[in-house]
Amino acid sequence: MQSTGRDEYHTLLLGLESHSRIPDLSSDVIEEFLAHKPVAARWWTRLIAWESRLLWILSGASIVVSVFNYMLSFATLMFTGHLGALELAGASVASVGIQGLAYGIMLGMASAVQTVCGQAYGAKKYSSMGIICQRAIVLHLGAAILLSFLYWFSGSALKAMGQSEKIAEQGQIFARGIILQLYAFAISCPMQRFLQAQNIVNPLAFMSVGVFLLHILLTWLVVDVLDYGLIGAALTLSLSWWVLVILNALYIVFSPKCKETWCGFSIQAFQGIWPYFKLTVSSAVMLCLEIWYSQGLVLISGLLSNPTIALDSISICMNYLNWDMQFMLGLAAAASVRVSNELGAAHPSVAKFSVWVVNGTSILISILFSAVVLIFRVGLSKAFTSDSEVIAAVSNLTPLLAISVFLNGIQPILSGVAIGSGWQAVVAYVNLATYYIIGLPIGCVLGFKTSLGVAGIWWGMIIGVLLQTVTLIILTARTNWNAEVQNAIKRLQNSANEETSALDLTNTA
Repeated sequence: MQSTGRDEYHTLLLGLESHSRIPDLSSDVIEEFLAHKPVAARWWTRLIAWESRLLWILSGASIVVSVFNYMLSFATLMFTGHLGALELAGASVASVGIQGLAYGIMLGMASAVQTVCGQAYGAKKYSSMGIICQRAIVLHLGAAILLSFLYWFSGSALKAMGQSEKIAEQGQIFARGIILQLYAFAISCPMQRFLQAQNIVNPLAFMSVGVFLLHILLTWLVVDVLDYGLIGAALTLSLSWWVLVILNALYIVFSPKCKETWCGFSIQAFQGIWPYFKLTVSSAVMLCLEIWYSQGLVLISGLLSNPTIALDSISICMNYLNWDMQFMLGLAAAASVRVSNELGAAHPSVAKFSVWVVNGTSILISILFSAVVLIFRVGLSKAFTSDSEVIAAVSNLTPLLAISVFLNGIQPILSGVAIGSGWQAVVAYVNLATYYIIGLPIGCVLGFKTSLGVAGIWWGMIIGVLLQTVTLIILTARTNWNAEVQNAIKRLQNSANEETSALDLTNTA
């Protein structure tokens, strides 16, 4: 250690010994402490407080961003629910079967930005981050062009999935109205991950809240006052997302906080794209398998007897589960940034410590959320519908919803750790086995071959998530964090070599 680092280290020891608050020290000092000195039990609370402070600085705003971005679609469905049960079923099935497909692909691809940009920021390789963001936007827009065909012909796709003609017709109206939102999402996902990797989260939170409030006003005006119905609600959702994209882009281009990481548009974004594409694919597969699992179970519920009631009830519960998921995804994003930053900075002990702190925090929060679900089981359904049959069906599903909410306190956080560490390919195999080989068949058997119906389908989801969570706990517990640091160094070296090669080609041309 240099003399300054040694002084900080002694300051830390004195702070711990005197039971005072840990000073605002660097991760280098905490890494030295955790790695080379046995930590006494009386010191753990202070170390946890240090990590929790960093975690909540990131996750507080990240949760706001995740929740309010999701609430744009959530609020739209609430307005459509009061248009009628058929409109709600159509919008819900389009949101799940069509928008959910794109949502999984875009978020999955964007997780590669979290991995590479997060580790690059930790290693202080700032100049490469803007190129990575631009490269991601190029790939996202390519995916959006392909997905546009699915959106436009969504009616046929929904019928092929077994939905009734009336529900599929309403779903197609909604899906065509949100095609523009698809392109906005393709640009916004990489930009938000780019900013989060630099610990720039508060501006994102203010933008998300402001756009959400504007969205509520516009949707009320378009749907309730002007009476433009389902297509009006969908187009308003698209408009709100484009407002968010414009605000994100203006901040990146003009904010002094991004002057080292954003150096303008570069041709390098189109060069050396194949190696990054491979990480993007594994990232997309990992998250798609997670997101499509719950979305697929909603679609399957439309094949039960009385599909409108089944779809409405499970869609309402899934919307609340997704709301909880967005909260946990905010924590997961913070965990991903903390882990990737510390691995990039060669701090394996701090990365490991951060993993356990964020998991403990999320479990406590999930216990609270599960209790809220059970206490307000009737009120949750009335926010969406006044239909007594749907309200009764939702109330019957809330105990299963509470179990899922608790599991959400662990699973997304471990997925965030996997993204920060670059384990996407391994987790993709885990998801395939636990969700689709085990959980989905069990849900279908319980839903269609027993009297459980929608509850049986949900039990299948719970079993799959439980098995996946247990597997990720084992993987995380057995991780060699020193080896993960070496993997991060190799990944950044490969990225730097690609950019150097691309720059040489440009200069030669």
